[in-house]
Amino acid sequence: MFLFRRREPAASTKSLLAFMGTDLHSHLLPAVDDGVREITTSVNFIEQLQQLGIHQVITTPHAMPDRYPNNAGTLKNPYLDVLSALRKRGNDIPFHHAAEYYLDENLPETLGQPMLTLFNKTVLVEMSFMSAPPQIFQWLFDLQAAGYQPLLAHPERYAYYHSHPETYARFRERGCMLQVNLLSLTGYYGKHIKQAADYLIQKNLVDYIGTDLHHEKHLQAIRDIASNKKLRLMLEAYPFKNATIPMLNV
Repeated sequence: MFLFRRREPAASTKSLLAFMGTDLHSHLLPAVDDGVREITTSVNFIEQLQQLGIHQVITTPHAMPDRYPNNAGTLKNPYLDVLSALRKRGNDIPFHHAAEYYLDENLPETLGQPMLTLFNKTVLVEMSFMSAPPQIFQWLFDLQAAGYQPLLAHPERYAYYHSHPETYARFRERGCMLQVNLLSLTGYYGKHIKQAADYLIQKNLVDYIGTDLHHEKHLQAIRDIASNKKLRLMLEAYPFKNATIPMLNV
């Protein structure tokens, strides 16, 4: 059914992402958000991540009520379709899904049903790129009160914090973990985002790293890291917690 050939990675990229082990941020369920559109692409991208050294994938479609109204019900069948396609190819990589929850005034409704978690009640969350929500710390408290551990996706990409970097430490003080995007550290999203990501690393504020993989351009930019020796050394030396994530049962 799936006739594409697995791309053989260059020797220099085979262990590129081995320092991560588990990728916990990507958009690899077909046609549910702004990520991949087809099952064949999902499988292809997962296998390319494997070739780069990833041995577990927890993909995280957007759950954004006004744009991508995803929940456990809407994501079940797309997830099972990708899992089935992987197994038919003889690929037994642990592949799971959670969600990237957009925090806004709809949070009480979201908390009214079980949330999709990464592991150990950890939920991946994001917020507006336009302006800092004044309720953000209340929303994080509400998540914790409901028994969840919030993990904020790509804090370096919220430009309104660039002039107030002290806010990043406040998130950690309030019990919210931070996940930086791998490509932020390459300058893929722009100079100022790279500077913010570098700051987070230098201050040892980053808990997890993720690819935030959506499309082929992201994959190519990730492969290009192979030639960046300085960045590779930093990635392999930094104590990201990805390697501590347990292997999850399918």
